[in-house]
Formats: sequence, C-alpha cells, structure tokens
Amino acid sequence: METYQESGKGTVKNIFKGIGISMVFTVVCLLIFSFVLTFTNISESTITPVIIVVTAISILIGSSIGNTKIKKNGILNGALVGGGYILILYLISSTLNVRFSLNIQSAIMIAVGVVFGILGGIIGVNKK
Repeated sequence: METYQESGKGTVKNIFKGIGISMVFTVVCLLIFSFVLTFTNISESTITPVIIVVTAISILIGSSIGNTKIKKNGILNGALVGGGYILILYLISSTLNVRFSLNIQSAIMIAVGVVFGILGGIIGVNKK
C-alpha cells in the first residue's frame, strides 16, 4: 500500500504527464492544420474555432491518460491538468508576444481547458 507522500508524488507526476501529452497532441494537430490551411482554400476565419477544439480535445486526451492510474480525485486532477496546460500556454504566449493580453478568447480558453480537463479526469479515473 502506498503512503500519502508516495501517492502525492505519483499524482503530480501523472498531472505533468497529462499536460505533456496534451501539449504534444496540440502541436501535432496544429501542424497538420497549418499544412491544410496553407495548401487549401480554407478560410482563415476557421483558425480560432479550430484552436479551441484542438485544445479541448488535447486536454481531454491528456487528462484522461494522465489520470488512468489515479483511482480518486479525477475532477481535481483533471482540472489541474487543464489549468496547468492553459497556464503554461499563456506563460509561453506572454513571453513570445509583446502585445499579449487577456481577453474574452482567453476566458473561453481557460474555461474550456478546465472543463475538458475535468471531463478527462473523470474518464481517466473510471477507465478499467
């Protein structure tokens, strides 16, 4: 049986694993989308909705996979995966873009990140 300290370390590891999986999945999907956007006549107005959908799916998958070994607190751990992903994304964005600011799109992304992280956490905890 695990002690509380060992369990906590495993939980943190799984949260970072979920964030990492989410980041990799996002990069792969957005690279594919950028090629599609470049070589087809798809309107650039699709960029924002696609980014939101790809982010949501990435967080759902990462949170689900990151929480498969955790048997409780799926909601909290999933929210931490989603929130951590969004936090890292915004830290990178704010350092790379001088004109970076929080706006309504940012609020939507934060909400999507946390909600889909929670859903992924619930799915991951309940996987058999």
